[in-house]
Amino acid sequence: MVFIDTSAFHAVLDADDQYHEAARATWTELIIGHRQLVTSNYIILETCALLQRRLGTGAIRTFRDDILPAVDVDWVTARQHENGFTAMVSASRRKLSLVDCVSFVVMRDRRAREAFTFDAHFREEGFDCKPR
Repeated sequence: MVFIDTSAFHAVLDADDQYHEAARATWTELIIGHRQLVTSNYIILETCALLQRRLGTGAIRTFRDDILPAVDVDWVTARQHENGFTAMVSASRRKLSLVDCVSFVVMRDRRAREAFTFDAHFREEGFDCKPR
């Protein structure tokens, strides 16, 4: 199982992103390998906001129609939200987001060890990150 982060979704869709080529190659590898892909509704929300701001609504349509059908979506529970919020406040790190902290909780709950991400926070939390 591979958890997909906003940074990966954005890099797959934005040809100008510095990680675009690596992201496209990783996405293709995951799809061809029939890996179980998972994300959260928080990541979808964050990705849509980023895509709309940077690339416009066409990118959101592509995300919804071409990318998301291949991904299982976990809906964050109240407990996961609160645990992520507590972790964020406890960490007291300016650049560690609530979405990241909730993602870590979701990954641990799902026993997901791998993340498709370009965000170093996932590696810092002990997850294996793709691409390497």
